[in-house]
Amino acid sequence: MDHAHQMGMWVPPAPPTWGRLFRIHLDGSSILAVVAVLALLAYLIGLVRLRRSGVTWPWWRTLSFAAGAVSLFGVTGTWLNGYSMVLFSTHMAQHMVLSMVSPLLLLCGSPVTLALRALPRGKGTAGVPRALLLDVLHSRAARFLSHPLFTLPLFLASLYGVYFTPLFDALMSNPAGHELMLAHFMVTGLLFFGPILDQDPWPRRMGHGGRMLELLVPMPFHAFFGIAIMQAGSLITRTFAHPPAGWGVDPLADQTTAGSIAWSFGELPTVLVLVIVLGSWMSSEDRRGRQIDRMADRTQDAEREAYNARLRAMAARSES
Repeated sequence: MDHAHQMGMWVPPAPPTWGRLFRIHLDGSSILAVVAVLALLAYLIGLVRLRRSGVTWPWWRTLSFAAGAVSLFGVTGTWLNGYSMVLFSTHMAQHMVLSMVSPLLLLCGSPVTLALRALPRGKGTAGVPRALLLDVLHSRAARFLSHPLFTLPLFLASLYGVYFTPLFDALMSNPAGHELMLAHFMVTGLLFFGPILDQDPWPRRMGHGGRMLELLVPMPFHAFFGIAIMQAGSLITRTFAHPPAGWGVDPLADQTTAGSIAWSFGELPTVLVLVIVLGSWMSSEDRRGRQIDRMADRTQDAEREAYNARLRAMAARSES
């Protein structure tokens, strides 16, 4: 009996194709898919409340969040989730989407900012959800979880600490462990990229230089992770040692493909985040320059007015 059947999951008898991968399939291990649907629904409700109050919201933020929710559902609420139990390459693609693609798209939708603007204010019962959200954002736990000394090691541990230890096979041995691992990948991506993108009011705020440094530090470790899997001469996990018979899949070749996916996946998201941070930096410098110019104009006007006042006072004294 193969590994997927041992976990109570049924995998189609044919090798994966694009058509088979993305057929909708929900089962007991599709918790994140349900979360994706609920998150998108909550976001749209907040958007409606915001528009009814006359507050505008950028369309591209809505599009980004929707794309993030769709990508999350696409790798957890379809047969891709089932195939990821028996093929290392499919699992690695799922991991990279959950940790680097879905979090970026969701974060660019600024869901926390939307919630703070859409939720009712006040000290009554209606204002409790917004007050609780603010309490969480300002809590010590949130400051700790958003600190680079926590997010960077967590991001690296989701690579080396999971795949190069017995932890991976242990988590993949049952549906609850598998779901926990997928949730870990998703939360790790949100915690790592959230403070760097800075699209929402995070507990810790860094300068643009610090955000770029935090983004670039793990890049070589991520690349080496992919290369290490590509160049491994033996299987690094037992989970994918026996693909379904008749698929013609070489486990070691599939592992090499998984390594190449991990290696290549880190480039595009990193460049995208780098562009966003650089754009934010340039925009903030422009705003700062305009503020300085306005201050200088006001100072010059004040000096000119003071000079004219002195001239008028001198003229008044000479006339008298």
